[in-house]
Amino acid sequence: MKDIERVRNIGIIAHVDHGKTTTSDTLLAAAGIISPKVAGEALALDYLSVEQQRGITVKAANVSLYHEVDGKGYVINLIDTPGHVDFSGRVTRSLRVLDGSIVVVDAVEGVMTQTETVLRQSLEERVRPILFINKIDRLVKELKLGPQEMMQKLLDIIKSVNDLIDMYAEPEFKDKWMVNPTQGTVVFGSAKDKWGFTLPIAQKKGINMKNVIDAYTSSDKNKINELASQVPIHEALLDAVIKFVPNPRDAQKYRIPKIWKGDMDNDLVKSMLNADPNGPIVMMINDMKVDPHAGLVATGRVFSGTLRSGEEVWLVNAKSPQKILQVSIYMGQLRELADEIPAGNIAAVLGLDKARAGETLVDINFKNLQGSFESLHYVSEPVVTIAVEPKNPKDLTKMIDALRKLTIEDPNLVVKINEETGEYLLSGMGFLHLEVSLQLLKDNYGIEVNTSPPIVVYRESIRAKSQVFEGKSPNKHNKFYISVEPLNEQTIELITNGTIREDMDSKEMAKILRDQADWDYDEAKRIIAVDENVNLFVDMTSGIQHLREIMDTLLQGFRLAMREGPLAHEPIRGLKVVLHDAVVHEDPAHRGPAQIYPAVRNAIFAGFLTSRPTLLEPLQKLDIRVPMDLVGNVTAVLTRKRGKILNMTQVGNVARILAEIPVADSYELASDLRGATGGRAFWGTEFSRWAPVPDSLLMDVIMKIRERKGLPKQIPKPEDFLS
Repeated sequence: MKDIERVRNIGIIAHVDHGKTTTSDTLLAAAGIISPKVAGEALALDYLSVEQQRGITVKAANVSLYHEVDGKGYVINLIDTPGHVDFSGRVTRSLRVLDGSIVVVDAVEGVMTQTETVLRQSLEERVRPILFINKIDRLVKELKLGPQEMMQKLLDIIKSVNDLIDMYAEPEFKDKWMVNPTQGTVVFGSAKDKWGFTLPIAQKKGINMKNVIDAYTSSDKNKINELASQVPIHEALLDAVIKFVPNPRDAQKYRIPKIWKGDMDNDLVKSMLNADPNGPIVMMINDMKVDPHAGLVATGRVFSGTLRSGEEVWLVNAKSPQKILQVSIYMGQLRELADEIPAGNIAAVLGLDKARAGETLVDINFKNLQGSFESLHYVSEPVVTIAVEPKNPKDLTKMIDALRKLTIEDPNLVVKINEETGEYLLSGMGFLHLEVSLQLLKDNYGIEVNTSPPIVVYRESIRAKSQVFEGKSPNKHNKFYISVEPLNEQTIELITNGTIREDMDSKEMAKILRDQADWDYDEAKRIIAVDENVNLFVDMTSGIQHLREIMDTLLQGFRLAMREGPLAHEPIRGLKVVLHDAVVHEDPAHRGPAQIYPAVRNAIFAGFLTSRPTLLEPLQKLDIRVPMDLVGNVTAVLTRKRGKILNMTQVGNVARILAEIPVADSYELASDLRGATGGRAFWGTEFSRWAPVPDSLLMDVIMKIRERKGLPKQIPKPEDFLS
């Protein structure tokens, strides 16, 4: 671990069920961590009982392997990640600490939605992909292809992966990172049967696809084992990793400029660019686990310096010093103690109970330095909510504590308390995400809960521009003149992908908005707040007395108003709030939060209600593969669920349907699709976008939400907010 040339950090990423955990198993067996007899069935990194019961991975597991090439030893830090879209947040967090990824693709199913999503995430983090085409045996046993047809099928998969790299990689990496079978960046094999090779290995050992077909069509069962002993899969994969994934020092030279934001010209950044083990400590935490015996364990990558117990460090986001109590490396479920962990490696640390996923740790002497790691961008956002209450009322405080621990381990879970009804609300990425979280509550904390049926989360928005309204404070001494209008698509896109942030230079922001989103430069320069739900506050006033002193209170009022809109108390999205003029009382006693908040809110809500307000609902993108003769059955299911077909293509006898369907109607989707196609449809889903609820359903949906939240039946009118 101390010789940085011999360290590799890799992750295994893929669509759900393409064979990531089975692949990890074969690598663990080769490193002597589990017995080769059970590899492929043990699924050693799926050690949670929920994972074993469901046969899916729900968390990212870390393990460190040792592998030799040409008599030289290497350490490979491996992370096995989940494939299901509901857990894509964990993939994002894992990729931040890696330099290379093994993209696993099922030879029969080919590149699916999630394959595309994880590959795009990998390229955005500047993590170099290697392709592993798994389940080659299915081409022989199920599709009964000959050598020529097999090669064609494999070349098609390689081409579609390279098309994605061409589409998502940055210009300087496009050509360098394309996968190429003749170079050896593509591995062919079967993880379950433990054989695999790259073209260079096949030429060296005199093997070709015909040998593979013979092994599977032969009546002699030992032929497959002979193949595995001749070309063991771990050799092909790990050799490719050591040859093509850069060591941490080379990788940090081009990854740090992308993921570090802040001043680039200082000793801390220079030390990171060289991955210097003697430099100041910098570590990025990508995962928090709750250990029942040890408390909170922070896992992350050391980008500079050397971690030792007893060191004092500074947490940039939590703005607090903490002391490292113990450092170790993860071996799946267990931790092995270490004296020190140098730059370039992945470490587990005890003692950082204030840290959360995404935290930046720096040497205590650099605590005044401006800079931290770029915040993580998740592919989707929590869109499904359930209300939970413990079956036994005595367990309430235990349940609250357990929920808090779950959200520390999984930042994509959100827990809120509805203050009017006293319900505990749990929001997640999808129905499966919530199911698994409830099972973890039961398995790890022994708490059984009753839940409400899933509720879909909406957003409120408008479709027109309002006039200027006057908002008065209750004591009538402060007045604000405010108008609202909807943001255009380009602006929303720039905020969601993190190009526009509240903490950036206003001239730089104005330039981007002028060039890419048709803003007026002078107006864009006056944006003073960007809210987490994609709303902007623009201050167009000039020379108003005392306005600066209350600006913080004013913005706090704006943020509170954005949290619960007037239609149904759902968050507001895509709103531009413009302050045109103001009258502020000179005496601070008359302009506290109790006066300012209502004044700001009233003006915004009056404008909101006069600008054709509407609700936005989350849509899911579906990618369905189904035999041609069953297409009618699938479209019938989609139409019944307000679905819309975006595109349909045909390859051979299989149709690929791309569609959008509202999350509100996607409950029971899996069983309906299975029923309609006799179980012959494969599909993947991911969060697509927010879209207006059709006008015919709008009032109905608003009424249902208001009733559920215990609000009066009557929607407020603009007059209610004007004095």
